[in-house]
Amino acid sequence: MARNVSTIVIDAPIERVWKTVTDPELVKQWQYGSELVSSWNVGGEIRFRTEWEGKVYEQWGRILEVKPNALLRYTLFAPRPDLEDKPDNYFIMNYILTPVDGKVKLEIVQEDERPGARQEEPQGDENPVLQGLKAIAESGKE
Repeated sequence: MARNVSTIVIDAPIERVWKTVTDPELVKQWQYGSELVSSWNVGGEIRFRTEWEGKVYEQWGRILEVKPNALLRYTLFAPRPDLEDKPDNYFIMNYILTPVDGKVKLEIVQEDERPGARQEEPQGDENPVLQGLKAIAESGKE
């Protein structure tokens, strides 16, 4: 299994980081304009819709676990022509928030057991998506 981890420390209240990860309007700002749809109920659907160069891309899955201000865990399917929509082709996303010295450590962990899944080097401050998330959370603006 590939377990890819991205980590960043954010100087904002944990509630603000949680909101930046779960509020559709804020997610859209740091995740390439993706429209997020979810009720955040365990067993409920999660869907991301992004338009890029005139094409619409969608990813979807199910919410596995929600612990406000601490953990978000969901499955996700990223379709492609050679990939069937079945459980074996989903991966799991984890957003883990941990208080650290008045700040918040955010770990995004992708657990991927799909055939051909690649193990990547851990990412951090150099990741532009994480930088965008951090900037939004720290700004406190909506």
